[in-house]
Amino acid sequence: MNTHEQRHRNAHLGDKALFSGEHLLRLRKAVYDLCWLFNRGYARHSAIKLVGDHYQLLKRQRLAISRAACSDESRALRVAKCLPIEAVKDRQLVIDGLNLIITIETIMAGGVVLRCRDGCIRDIASIHGTYRQVHETGNAIALIGQALEFFRPENILWIFDKPVSNSGRLAVMVRDMAQARGWNWQTALMNNPDQFIIRSDQLAITSDSVVLDEVRQWVNPGAHIVANFFPDAWIIDFSNVNASA
Repeated sequence: MNTHEQRHRNAHLGDKALFSGEHLLRLRKAVYDLCWLFNRGYARHSAIKLVGDHYQLLKRQRLAISRAACSDESRALRVAKCLPIEAVKDRQLVIDGLNLIITIETIMAGGVVLRCRDGCIRDIASIHGTYRQVHETGNAIALIGQALEFFRPENILWIFDKPVSNSGRLAVMVRDMAQARGWNWQTALMNNPDQFIIRSDQLAITSDSVVLDEVRQWVNPGAHIVANFFPDAWIIDFSNVNASA
């Protein structure tokens, strides 16, 4: 990772080519095919490899289609459980901290993000077991707080992945900002945040597809933040891909 990449979570070298023009047309076809396979019960790993090989996709392109695609059943289930952001009023929220912060950092830095079939905004960043704070980190946390606190939740619990290096420092940063601004936030480090969020009675905030399939209810602040703060963000929209036929 070069120095510039450590300062910002922005576009990788080559992203402009990989996610535009003819490449983008192929990605849309690839997402369609991947959803078609998911609808017919194909295993996730083998389906991604099959489609990726067929379209000769590079690693970041394969990651993008894997995050954008889902079966019709999963999309319907997730949409049915998604509440409007106004529903956070007087509710207890639990946030998948790294998941949300990295996405907002990427948007702020001008990196590519995806509007996926289930309506989630997802990045294609990969932290490889180590989180590195970037120039946008503090502003990303502040913006998330501004967006959520406007709707007056009762409290927010931020969960961070204990096995990921530097996640503890990020948790301290979130806690310090909340204390300075009078926000009723708590933070926790856990070995398995996904299972905690799935089992929690709190309203979930995450774009993790496995978690979304299992939680009772969730909200989608990423879409709200994009619509209200970053209308010109670099978003590739796969939300209208229809693989039902």
